[in-house]
Amino acid sequence: MSVKSPENLLLYLPEEQERAIAELFDDLVRRGLPRQNQRPHITITFAQSMAPEAVELAAELLPPLLPATFQRVGTVVFGTRSKQSIAWLLETTDEFEAAAREISAANPESRGARWTPHLTMGLRIPRGEVGRYIDVLDAATNEATRAAARSGGHLLKEFTAAQAAYWRSATEELRVLWGDRVA
Repeated sequence: MSVKSPENLLLYLPEEQERAIAELFDDLVRRGLPRQNQRPHITITFAQSMAPEAVELAAELLPPLLPATFQRVGTVVFGTRSKQSIAWLLETTDEFEAAAREISAANPESRGARWTPHLTMGLRIPRGEVGRYIDVLDAATNEATRAAARSGGHLLKEFTAAQAAYWRSATEELRVLWGDRVA
């Protein structure tokens, strides 16, 4: 029996930031790591079937807080099985974190009023490759960040939540809650 992909309340980045991450993913492949195909995003909460109340609360709470800025503050590993996920740990304002926790708490399938803001940089990485993946990701990120800093940018250090959306994977329906960009 296959399990369908979950429904998600997501934050998407501006095109320029998505493009920078796509270029980093390409660089990781050149360095021998597996291709990452996911669209960069920050998840607020997810469920096999999202509670309508959580979606409506997100539509109410998120727009006044957007666009929101997130800073990359570290690297984390999620998972305890043979395949794990590597992500950049993010920080944002207390006000935004409180709203995200309230939305998560309104989703009965969530972990309650908890939220770990992150940007996934490696999905389903074999446990034995996690250390190497992090080392290569760090090296590639540092090179890209230094290059951006020479031209006065904050590339891959700071991110903007430019769009909030509800994604229903079963129907491939994206309901934009705030922001113009649809991709």
